[in-house]
Amino acid sequence: MITWLNHIAIAVPDLDAAATQYRSLGAEVSVPQNLPEHGVTVVFVTLPNTKIELLYPLGANSPISMFLQRNPAGGVHHVCFEVNDIGEVPARLSDIGARVLGDGSAKIGAHGKPVLFAHPKDFQGVLVEFEQT
Repeated sequence: MITWLNHIAIAVPDLDAAATQYRSLGAEVSVPQNLPEHGVTVVFVTLPNTKIELLYPLGANSPISMFLQRNPAGGVHHVCFEVNDIGEVPARLSDIGARVLGDGSAKIGAHGKPVLFAHPKDFQGVLVEFEQT
């Protein structure tokens, strides 16, 4: 089911500073993209073997705001794996005793592709995102 590591997401308290830091190390850094349906602004740092997604809160009810309240310096928020068929993810997760967050239906993520998230309590404390390739 899992085919590739797509990205590692890091919540940041200062998006411009974080983007500048990665850019100064020679990484390709995208322009910020607002995703109101997810309550975040994202910047992607593209590396030869994966991406880093910098997450910044968009709006007072952003899940990233709550994350940053608990972790003021920021930190790893989730990992994202690519899958060939997002439709098979809920059943496969259920088979291994893992829960899908939300209502179980995929939403469109930052790359314009369907995504689902699995509960961190079911993945060694890590929030896991699955993205259709």
